[in-house]
Amino acid sequence: MSSPSAEPPCDDERPSGTARPAAPPYVQGTLALNGEPAEPRAGRPLVWGPAGAVPDERRLRALGQAFAEILSGRRPPSSVFRHTTARTRTELVRAGRVFDSPCPPRIGRLHLSQPGDGVVEMCVLVRCGERHRGLALRLERRGVQWLCTEFETTP
Repeated sequence: MSSPSAEPPCDDERPSGTARPAAPPYVQGTLALNGEPAEPRAGRPLVWGPAGAVPDERRLRALGQAFAEILSGRRPPSSVFRHTTARTRTELVRAGRVFDSPCPPRIGRLHLSQPGDGVVEMCVLVRCGERHRGLALRLERRGVQWLCTEFETTP
């Protein structure tokens, strides 16, 4: 016997007659990576943590969720541009919608590794309705900034 999913069901998975919880008001950019303005102020680099320290798991989860939403067509690629290199931006726009998901994708537990100084690699399983897809991101420290330099997904 399998255990029930810890994630809430998609709208089409709810049994008929089950009351839907009241939805919060719609807000554009609800999964923003941080509250800072889109353009950094002069002299203030984009950093995740003190002096280029490894980003915390909460921020890495937010970045993974943002990538999953972009790859499912539910979020514009420009929302993560300040956290990516020019090459990654181009690949993200070129990739377009690769996750076919009837409901918003949800990422699972992060798997992190640090293969070298100034490098963080993470992978997550992305739930796209009944299917699961893999997503891997590589972040590198550039000065005091952490930028996503590569991403890969499963076919």
